[in-house]
Amino acid sequence: MLTKGDDYPIHQTPEPIAYTGSARNFYDRYFFNGYALDDDVFFAAALGVYPYLNVMDAAFSLIVDGVQHNVLASRVLHMERMDTRVGPVAVDVLEPLHRLKLTVNDEEHALRAELTFTSRAPAQEEPRFTRRVGSQLMMDSTRLTQNGVWQGWIESKGRRIEVDENRWQGTRDRSWGVRNVGAADAQPNPYSAELRQFYWLWAPINWPDAVTLYHLNDDEHGRPWNTHGVYVPLRDQGDSEAMAQVASEIDFISGTRHAREARLRFTRNSGGVAEITMRPRFHWYMQGVGYGHPQFNHGAYHGELAGTYEEYALAEVDDAATLHIQAVCDVEMTGDLGERGGRGVLEQLIVGPHAPSGFKEMLDFAK
Repeated sequence: MLTKGDDYPIHQTPEPIAYTGSARNFYDRYFFNGYALDDDVFFAAALGVYPYLNVMDAAFSLIVDGVQHNVLASRVLHMERMDTRVGPVAVDVLEPLHRLKLTVNDEEHALRAELTFTSRAPAQEEPRFTRRVGSQLMMDSTRLTQNGVWQGWIESKGRRIEVDENRWQGTRDRSWGVRNVGAADAQPNPYSAELRQFYWLWAPINWPDAVTLYHLNDDEHGRPWNTHGVYVPLRDQGDSEAMAQVASEIDFISGTRHAREARLRFTRNSGGVAEITMRPRFHWYMQGVGYGHPQFNHGAYHGELAGTYEEYALAEVDDAATLHIQAVCDVEMTGDLGERGGRGVLEQLIVGPHAPSGFKEMLDFAK
């Protein structure tokens, strides 16, 4: 079957773009977040394509006045990957690797937005994420991350929020490859307990004159199977510097698996060390764009077109039961890369044992 993508020089196999081969769990995904530098207002959005499942889904989530508003939608892909709109949410690439547009038009729930992302620094390719548990390929994906500024507006229940690039920053990522999507496998893997263990930190940070990126995947013993840190000057102001070594330490909030404070350590190839301290202001709950959502999880089939809307006060969310979050943080840097303050997020998903954190069971919590 020929589709719009076949007219672009983007083929990776002898097949038309509509086909991905035999990888049932193949996905191709956009993610965005944005935050005001002078207020506790935050938004996030995502759009995912699942070619083998013939599904596309998208979502937009907004935090304002301490309430999280989520709109999620899903539709049949019809094998056409170039039409990146699902119900009220659309993503448009205006200038690859530099400018993208996010549009939301949910009239029923009075949630609308027109937002343009413009990069502050070049996109960074992260080390390939590949993990097997027994015979099962749990993850095999590539991801790019890029920090930038936002321009546009958001309307929620009659309130208009002006989004100005001088006071709104954020991060986007693009990832593609294989990970668990759609319905769960009917036959569990004999190593299912190992499949569920997952320790993940992601810390994209905006500084006044630079960007830093950090991530960590640990096994249950605290051994990294994927980690990376990079210092990136703003666009056209110098080359990215990948760190020789990175590490992190978390002080947890009692009764949760979420950070009260996180400290990152960047060791440069020259031997110099930079320390980054992250202090959360509030949490955004990632179910708002489908991560672990009980109904609108990524790749789930809902028919030709379906959607849902939900809202909840942040103060009423049970943090112990809501593991996958992004904490919007004030950040400080000291050491060999200079001293500065900034803003960023610390994404956290910690499931199962993790010896350095003191977690021994699937869901025990910090003392």
